[in-house]
Amino acid sequence: MSTPSAPSVLFVCVHNAGRSQMAAAFLTHLAGDRVQVRSAGSTPADAVNPAVVEAMREVGIDISAETPKVLTTETVRSSDVVVSMGCGDACPVFPGKRYLDWTLDDPAGQGVAAVRPIRDEIDHRVRELLADLGVRTRA
Repeated sequence: MSTPSAPSVLFVCVHNAGRSQMAAAFLTHLAGDRVQVRSAGSTPADAVNPAVVEAMREVGIDISAETPKVLTTETVRSSDVVVSMGCGDACPVFPGKRYLDWTLDDPAGQGVAAVRPIRDEIDHRVRELLADLGVRTRA
């Protein structure tokens, strides 16, 4: 259960099967209930990329039960920070929201070895975002 003052962060990529799933998992892992976390895709895939699941398992985070979700206007409207990772023009824009665009390689069709550097970059950026939001990470 999140606290009422917890900021809400939405991670968006096209398929919600790789980058946005990793970012949401890292944020949840690091911040717990101090941040409301969502992820979605403009054209969600049927399942999370298996190489992404394996790469996250390597760092002790299990996302095997996650499923890609469709991006809705309401999801964006109810978020304080929207982080796009290749959403394109499909991301609605609302005044008063903070938008970040993270340029990251797409893990689609890649093996675990190619996903690892993407995973590590997302971990780094999520930690920077938490620091910027003034949210302490769990030890």
